[in-house]
Amino acid sequence: MDNPRKADDLSSLPYEAALADLTNLWRIRCFEEEVTRMRIEEQIVGSVHLCIGQEAIPVGACAALDLTRDAVFATYRGHGWALACGTDPVALFAELLGRETGTNGGRAGSAYLSDPDHGFYGENSIVGAGAPIAMGAALAARYDGSGRVALTVFGDGAMNQGAVHEAMNMASAFDLPVVFLVENNRYSELTPIAAMVRRDDLASRAAAYGMRASRIDGNDVNAVREAISEAVATCRAGRGPVLIEALTQRLVGHYIGDAQVYRPHDEVEQARTKEPIIVLSAALRADGVSEHELAGIETRVRAEVAAAATAALAAPPADPTAVKEHLYG
Repeated sequence: MDNPRKADDLSSLPYEAALADLTNLWRIRCFEEEVTRMRIEEQIVGSVHLCIGQEAIPVGACAALDLTRDAVFATYRGHGWALACGTDPVALFAELLGRETGTNGGRAGSAYLSDPDHGFYGENSIVGAGAPIAMGAALAARYDGSGRVALTVFGDGAMNQGAVHEAMNMASAFDLPVVFLVENNRYSELTPIAAMVRRDDLASRAAAYGMRASRIDGNDVNAVREAISEAVATCRAGRGPVLIEALTQRLVGHYIGDAQVYRPHDEVEQARTKEPIIVLSAALRADGVSEHELAGIETRVRAEVAAAATAALAAPPADPTAVKEHLYG
């Protein structure tokens, strides 16, 4: 598993689907760039973690799920996952802005938002804590007849968390339908994962649990879709959980304001040459898509995202007197 698995030739993917993928990649990228501006201008407050450079993982993964029944559990770097699940960008912006029209009425903010109507069961700021929750959702699927598969996303550093291993062990022991997806961006917050483990091929750990695993190119949206599709099929067939390690790199800091002094001086520039939008655009270009059409996708999405931000800013702030509502059923 030392070499990450890449997708089959792009020609296996319908033309319209590839353009839709690029549109979805741009939507997440533009959303995160707009969030950056809003945070710098203090329209958004609090800690914010962006997924710029990692967009192919949520786009490819969510395309392989049935979000009318499957459940996604993300990390606090979860804006892209919500968008890939189908969350309305206006509602997502509104949530980050503390507006009552947000996905959670302005109560959750950047790190805790959820949108279960679109299969997005939320973020978690406790590293790795989504894994046991997803395992519980998979356990429930055994009894509710839904055929649900739970997908839990976590970073490379979370692979050293006890709760993640407990979840993987129980899911394996009971053949539960869980996809454990590691977004390996090579940094556990500010520390290289290679400095924290003896072997940084994290997918190899699945062997200890008798779990199927693969290591893939997380910047290739089609490779992600193929791997998650196979994992979901395995889970639905009752053959237990699957671990997938998706290799990627973030093009920004761990959080907005991170000076990134821990990264080699040319690392980000090198990463920009193989990030998801560059990779898919090059493949489409080679397949005959014109520069005009490619540029048109970016232009349309930027306008869409800008309009969504404007609409969210116009919404009324959440009423602080209602803060105790929805605490108990």
